[in-house]
Amino acid sequence: MYPMEELAPIVGRLADRYCAYESSSVTYERAEQLMGAVLYCIHEAESAGSEMAAAAVAAKGISAKQAYEIGAKLVKQKTKQALELYNQLMLDFDWYGSRCLHDTMVKGMPEFFKWYDCQMEPQNTILTLDYPVLRDLSKFTGIDRIAAFLECIRLEQKFFGRFPKDYVRAVLAGHNGMYEERMENICENVLMSVLEHILVRRPLSEWKLGEEDHLKLQAICGQTDEKGIRELLEDAAAALATEYFDGDEELSAYLKEATGGMAVRWKHAVNEIICA
Repeated sequence: MYPMEELAPIVGRLADRYCAYESSSVTYERAEQLMGAVLYCIHEAESAGSEMAAAAVAAKGISAKQAYEIGAKLVKQKTKQALELYNQLMLDFDWYGSRCLHDTMVKGMPEFFKWYDCQMEPQNTILTLDYPVLRDLSKFTGIDRIAAFLECIRLEQKFFGRFPKDYVRAVLAGHNGMYEERMENICENVLMSVLEHILVRRPLSEWKLGEEDHLKLQAICGQTDEKGIRELLEDAAAALATEYFDGDEELSAYLKEATGGMAVRWKHAVNEIICA
């Protein structure tokens, strides 16, 4: 962390721009916001710049002003790239009936890019991002969170794109007839169905599993603990990525992030059946 005597002049220059170089002073709350903007940009320089720049910032080999300027440029660049990704996604975007996904992407995201201030308040995410993705994004704010969220949506759309749209909707409706109004990740529900088919060696064309298939799943889950179930699901997800997505490692890693929750639910369901 740079000392306050180096950070304060940067905040002062931002305050001057905010006031359009008039004599009026900023409030304490606004000063806090501007300090947050400076720290956000410096953090960008530390974590997302070139290796040489990041090392220089981490070692305090450059001034706070230089670190801030590097980070500010990176924020602008990341914002431009995120907007380009969003526009690309929307060319063939499908929300598969999920109102939450639709409203987040179609209604909310344009508002972010309309109001995001990468100079005065880059740390402000603006959106609540109500649609839950499979990856934990809680450590991110501002454009970092938006960019990470859009990358998750890109991977989900790629996953969905491998299957007929009617198949996706049928699986979602079979999981929950009210899925359109629920604030849940629809990718996880389709993934669960696909992994179930892989584990019982049932063709995906037969999207609805029979009683014999469910008994096989119960037997598989009953023979191991949650960790073992998760490992089985991770292996199945890796096999899925290899067979259907040319071994896409990014997609495989993303899908695997859902397997922990799946394993807990599957084991809980089996225990309830055993105890019934």
